[in-house]
Amino acid sequence: MKQPDALIREIEALRERLSRMSRASQQINESLDFDAVLQSVLDSACSLTGARCGVLTLLDETGQPEDLLSSGITPEEAQYLWDLPDGMRLFAYFGDIPEPLRLHDLIGHIRSMGLPELDLPAGVRSPVSFLTAPIRHGGERVGNIFLGVTEAGREFTADDEETLVMFASQAALVIANARRYRDEQRARNNLETLISTAPVGVVVLDAKAGRLLSFNRETERIVSSLQMPGRSLEQLLELITFRRADGREIALEEFPLAQTLRSGETVRFEEIVLQVPDGRSVKALINATPIFTEEGEVESFVVTLQDMAPLEELEQQRTAFMGMVSHELRLPLSAIKGSAATLLDEESALDPAEMRQFLRIISNQADGMRSLIRDLLDMAHIETGTLSVDPEPSGIAALVDEARIMFVSTGHRHSIQIDVEPDLPQVMADRRRIVQVFSNLLTNAARYSNDLSTIRVSAALEQYQVAVSVTDEGKGIAAERLPLLFRKYSRIDEEEQRDDLAGAGLGLAICRGIVEAHGGRIWAESDGLGQGARFIFTIPVAAREDIGGTVEPLSPSAGTGKAAENHARILAVDNDPHALRYIRDALAKSGYEPIVTGEPEDVYRLIEDEKPRLVLLDMMLPGIDGVDLMTSILKKADLPVIFLSAYGQERVIAKAFDMGAADYVVKPFAPTELAARIRAALRRHAGGSLLVKPGAYTVGELAINYAERSVSVAGRPVVLTVTEYALLVALSTSAGLVVTHDQLLRRVWGEGHSGDVGLVRTIVRRLRVKLGDDAFNPEYIFTEARVGYRMPKGESPEPVRTTAGAG
Repeated sequence: MKQPDALIREIEALRERLSRMSRASQQINESLDFDAVLQSVLDSACSLTGARCGVLTLLDETGQPEDLLSSGITPEEAQYLWDLPDGMRLFAYFGDIPEPLRLHDLIGHIRSMGLPELDLPAGVRSPVSFLTAPIRHGGERVGNIFLGVTEAGREFTADDEETLVMFASQAALVIANARRYRDEQRARNNLETLISTAPVGVVVLDAKAGRLLSFNRETERIVSSLQMPGRSLEQLLELITFRRADGREIALEEFPLAQTLRSGETVRFEEIVLQVPDGRSVKALINATPIFTEEGEVESFVVTLQDMAPLEELEQQRTAFMGMVSHELRLPLSAIKGSAATLLDEESALDPAEMRQFLRIISNQADGMRSLIRDLLDMAHIETGTLSVDPEPSGIAALVDEARIMFVSTGHRHSIQIDVEPDLPQVMADRRRIVQVFSNLLTNAARYSNDLSTIRVSAALEQYQVAVSVTDEGKGIAAERLPLLFRKYSRIDEEEQRDDLAGAGLGLAICRGIVEAHGGRIWAESDGLGQGARFIFTIPVAAREDIGGTVEPLSPSAGTGKAAENHARILAVDNDPHALRYIRDALAKSGYEPIVTGEPEDVYRLIEDEKPRLVLLDMMLPGIDGVDLMTSILKKADLPVIFLSAYGQERVIAKAFDMGAADYVVKPFAPTELAARIRAALRRHAGGSLLVKPGAYTVGELAINYAERSVSVAGRPVVLTVTEYALLVALSTSAGLVVTHDQLLRRVWGEGHSGDVGLVRTIVRRLRVKLGDDAFNPEYIFTEARVGYRMPKGESPEPVRTTAGAG
């Protein structure tokens, strides 16, 4: 029989254990955050048993460890446990033991069982006391707690084992609740994102009071044209009148929707016009569905609004299209009919020359009709993303010459001046399609130029692509018309019209589709009316070249419009639901896995949870500038960022590139162009091809390490922006040679910046300040007046291989 003192001590010890267990239970119930709960469970388990360190593993649906959490060891030691070559065997062995396990010598037990060797953390000596217990919920094992090395070197006791088992049973319920809460929050966030980015307006109304409870971004956009200063959406509803399809105007209270809210019925496809007193209006298609309580009462109503304006615009386009096709077919059919009737008229005495003339008219008009039908089919393939191209290595000079011969054979009298750089690499081109682009551009240039004027065709190597331009001396293009040129059926004032192909308005749109299917870009430039125009397009080279480096073949798939095979995840951020849906569909059709959101604050969570390989950003987002958001993203993750924006001003584009953008695509864009830009950005980021660059460049106290992408002066690190570093690399890798302003613009900023010398001068000025280089007595960057800049030849060790994204 125990002595009273011993019994009292035992009771006190038990009371202390229960007290500590209660505090631990209270601690792990303080939060529902899943990660916080797991860490609290592990820390409490260590505290209850006096363990110095511990590991908690959670099991996935197959019973395999899916996550590892540590306490009392460094992150490096935790990573070591997770990365053990046979670590899964170790976790599987201890995790499969159905009962708690307590060991005096963990390392000795591992060796006796033939398990993988385990290195001990610094400061831990063998033998290592070890204790583990399963975490069970609903009769299923959901994880394990592993504890090791007690304080003061003592062994784990039977009381410690009992305490851990009791605590693990409590922790199982807390973990299950936290996991359920996390899953519910994720589902809620996904639903909110879906509703927020839905292409239709969604409004939730209180059924009893008719009060507005919530609405999404599309609703806000639809009614934004009706908004009045100083009035909320709820106040606006009081002023809106509804005009039904039969023309009757009624107030909200008289509208069937209000009655439906009270009766709990469903409204389907009610077309109405929402109008405010000053005459502004919006046409929408309304659907309404009641939400019932468990008692069967109508609690709220979900109303969807579909903006009818885009549908009406489509109808107008369809009508215009039918009118255009009818007009373009009626004229040649009339000419064919008239010529055939004359030839068949027995009373008309035609000599052979006249008959040939009528037959030539029939042949020419039939060719024109066939060309129109071909263009309509091409346009349909482009719009559906099914335009077929079959790229193969081709010489650009041969393509230009083939197009020139076709152009001359059609009777054009214009002089063509060809300026193609010698020794251009071959390009990946579908010969027939690229010749079609050349023919369209040459015909377009001839149509708006004097017969005796010169059309210039030039081609030059621009990094990994060849840039081709067709320049005329014709009517020129007003600046506001430039963005419209490559749209289907774009109609511009006849005096200034640049659309080709007999006025069908398809030629330039087809050129854009073909070029983008090859992975290139096309755009137009003009100094204004009467100043001529220049059309430029790019096409990928069949081999990549770098100064002082080797040539690596370009994968043919890079130049085609085929879908990506790796199903990379792409995060798209845009507050316009229509744009977001278009981007999502374009990504899906190209083989990517789209992740979309209209909320900038969701970006960091989605990057952490979904692990995208690239981010697409709108420039203008609610509450934050797109460039600022990109800067934050680049600080947290190594991801390429492409801007998709309606803002095409060079100043905006330059700022984006200067701050680290991988690319900038101006809306509207075709799915094939977006897919090609993404492929190119991913290749550059992942180092799809190996380039050979000098390992380092040194001159004076300046040192550039290309492999590490680092710059230092006299051993002091110099922090440069992406653009500053790119310009420094462009100059240093051409050390001893003069690099012109235009060459620097194309290498650093890309196409579309030719002639903007101010950009180069600004960056050079900033570079000189950071490098401590005196512009009047330079040591590193020398100015060649009115030409460009050069850097002196430095000491370059043997070249090293580095990925394309390294610098």
